[in-house]
Amino acid sequence: MSSLLRGLIDRIGAFGSLACAIHCAALPLLIAVLPSLGFAGWFDDGFELAFVIFATMLGTASLISGYRRHHAVRALSLLVPGLSVLWIGVLYPPLHGSTLPHAIAMTFGGTLVGLAHLANLRLNHSHVHDASCAH
Repeated sequence: MSSLLRGLIDRIGAFGSLACAIHCAALPLLIAVLPSLGFAGWFDDGFELAFVIFATMLGTASLISGYRRHHAVRALSLLVPGLSVLWIGVLYPPLHGSTLPHAIAMTFGGTLVGLAHLANLRLNHSHVHDASCAH
């Protein structure tokens, strides 16, 4: 994977994850307004599950590729708990059914995933090719 594509994927992942965190933080405030604006269908459970699946695939592919390049676990140590919180927020019914705790969990998970992409981007950018490179 080229460094330009790798950087683009991490930037998209970071932007998407942080946008998800903002969405999850603002959703409790907008829940009463969305149906009157006709946007309720955009933010249903199917959208949320699709986004978590997409974040999992993009984050895993991007950060594993980055790990092979820089061999630092810092980004993965943010991604794994972030994705875990997102999946628990989507699949654990008591948490998924309660508005505020669900929003907090999804915001926290999305923020961790976004920070993982930013950490991976920084690690890839600061990587120096030397005799210890495995690629």
